Amino acid sequence: MQPSDKPIRKKRRFWRFLTLLGPGLVTGAADDDPSGIATYSQTGAQFGYGQLWTALYMLPFMAAVQEACARIGLVTGKGIAAVVKEHYSKTVLYSVVILVVVANTINIGADIGAMASAAELLIPVHFVILTLLITAIILTLEIFTSYKSYSKLLKWLALALLAYPITAFIVHQPWGTVLRASVVPHMELNFAFLFIITGVLGTTISPYMFFWEASQEVEEYQEKHPSQTGDQPIITKLSIHRMRLDNNSGMIISEFTTWCILLVGATVLHQSGVKDIKTAADAAKALEPLVHSFPNAGFLAKLIFSIGILGLGFLAVPVLSGSAAYAVSEAFNWDASLNYKLKQARGFYGVITVATVIGLIINFVGIDPVKALVYAAVLNGVAAVPLLFLIIKISRNEKIMGENKSGLLSSSLLWFTFIAMGAAAVAMFFTIGKS
Repeated sequence: MQPSDKPIRKKRRFWRFLTLLGPGLVTGAADDDPSGIATYSQTGAQFGYGQLWTALYMLPFMAAVQEACARIGLVTGKGIAAVVKEHYSKTVLYSVVILVVVANTINIGADIGAMASAAELLIPVHFVILTLLITAIILTLEIFTSYKSYSKLLKWLALALLAYPITAFIVHQPWGTVLRASVVPHMELNFAFLFIITGVLGTTISPYMFFWEASQEVEEYQEKHPSQTGDQPIITKLSIHRMRLDNNSGMIISEFTTWCILLVGATVLHQSGVKDIKTAADAAKALEPLVHSFPNAGFLAKLIFSIGILGLGFLAVPVLSGSAAYAVSEAFNWDASLNYKLKQARGFYGVITVATVIGLIINFVGIDPVKALVYAAVLNGVAAVPLLFLIIKISRNEKIMGENKSGLLSSSLLWFTFIAMGAAAVAMFFTIGKS
């Protein structure tokens, strides 16, 4: 091989690696939705470096949970709700579906409100009008456009998230303190600390991600093997390996971004005395160091922040409503796919429409849009606990998973995640009124 061939081979390997990325990468990107950005920013602003360690320690557990969900979809050829319907009672099935739909609908409402608040920073239009306009755009794109088509554009908007890693490394950091806080866990047994850590866990390991990635693995397999649609998938070690590579890549990118958002919130906001993010403008201040040398730095920070929130919102809301629609459709044997036309999947798109419209209405009950994002994350942290128990039972069931059931490492990580998230939720409720 000639020396000049090496760069070409490396480039080809890189592009081959990119072609392997799919549901895991999209799920990881959607994880840093407006609710995630608000929760991580609030955590950094409120507790400084006190919860920086969560990003590192959540990574293996987040990856294990999503790998189990993706493996369930890949091996069974069915979404999680469909598997539950086949192997568990109707009580369990309906409880799971209701839990996911309620949690996702509230999250949709919080994300739409955040997107409108971010747009208000740039456009002098009333909040109500913006929420209506954003909801109409989302539903139009989701129902009348292939999700894969328009998500390609929105992924470029999501690159605005790079503003947080860039800001984290251009701002002067006490790196000794930062590295120590990133590795050594810090705990405070009071409601405020436990409330926000439950939110951090909930917005990172979220119920909608479980259902979304499993269903997307099914869709991706059927797209690559159209002649096998409806049959039991033929799973090889290579397909499992590729799924894990995709999943782990998405989770690493997601958690690195989480760490950067926490760090920027701690360094820029907490250190300057901003310990409670009340508005989108407060959250946007975290990015001002990125553009401090430019004229109108405040406006540029708002612009970057707003583009990021809007881009991620347009990417995440379809994931939220879509995962709820998958769960309901699988429970009632409806055709379900974001690549179907409306006439092919009326029930599926009906759930998407109802969930999105109810989410819109939530914004008119007087809840602050920024606070609603954190509340939605906390709700996800509580709702994830019983669903995790179910994921563990399914992934370890040899009758369902065959030789691809969870091994010792996967099971250990899943059980630890279940116990940790359950303990955080119980401790939060126990300390209400005691802080």
